[in-house]
Amino acid sequence: MNVIIDMKLIKVSNQHIKLLYVILLLSFLSACSSGRYQQKHDSTPTRLPSQAELKDAIARAEPYSRGGNKDYQVFGKPYKVLASAHGFEQTGIASWYGNKFHGHLTSNGEIYDMYAMSAAHKNLPLPSYLKVTNTANNKSVIVRVNDRGPFHQSRIIDLSYSAAYKLDLLKTGTAEVKISAITNFDKKTGKIVEPTTIQTTSLVVVSPAVKEKPVIANQQNQMGIATPYIQVLATSKKELAINTANKLKIQYKQTTSYPEHQGLYRIQIGPISDLATLNALLLALKQNGYPNAYPKSAP
Repeated sequence: MNVIIDMKLIKVSNQHIKLLYVILLLSFLSACSSGRYQQKHDSTPTRLPSQAELKDAIARAEPYSRGGNKDYQVFGKPYKVLASAHGFEQTGIASWYGNKFHGHLTSNGEIYDMYAMSAAHKNLPLPSYLKVTNTANNKSVIVRVNDRGPFHQSRIIDLSYSAAYKLDLLKTGTAEVKISAITNFDKKTGKIVEPTTIQTTSLVVVSPAVKEKPVIANQQNQMGIATPYIQVLATSKKELAINTANKLKIQYKQTTSYPEHQGLYRIQIGPISDLATLNALLLALKQNGYPNAYPKSAP
């Protein structure tokens, strides 16, 4: 009798195991089909943006988000987050992203809405506001940067579907644009001052070169910059230090030096006239072969 009962128990247990296996398999398949991104490749939305969705983002002073504002790495490549967007300008190729990422988290913890006027940038603090102009047709849009990317080497910004539609770049997928940071806000209200005029008095970043104003003596003290120098690299080889300093001086039109300390020559640029110039120059250096460049307070 005991043997028969045991066999029944074993038979029932085997059935339970098979049923449990089927449930786990179905759960696994379901999880695979409902991962973070359901699509392997991005795709175009099924409808066009509405008139309300085509309105520019309303630029205003905002505190930087807790997420997405630390230096980071993607595929082993380091990226530096700028301390400020003030005076930032850049010209390069824009792309856009849509269905694949719609409804998922952005880098600063918000939800990506492809119909909102938003964008992704590799280096600007989050959030930032930009005026983006398609240089081919002079159409422009104001977007709020709340995400990181694009991590395609030749592109400088990823636009939401609505922003790309307004700039008329959906046909080609990419377009050359000029981006200008909007940072001229009223300190009391937080609203933009003179919304039809964007303050861009510092410099223009035109990949891969940087154009800047000449440094005026003692101007860095007037601007109150705590770190008016950039250390590009350090080497024990004096000849390399001299050649690199001369190359940087010609390329970026800035004062360079290579002071020696304990057998190391530190190739430096500066003093630099203002924070916007320093930030843009630091970004250009990191994009052009000097990923470990950093600001410092003294030569």
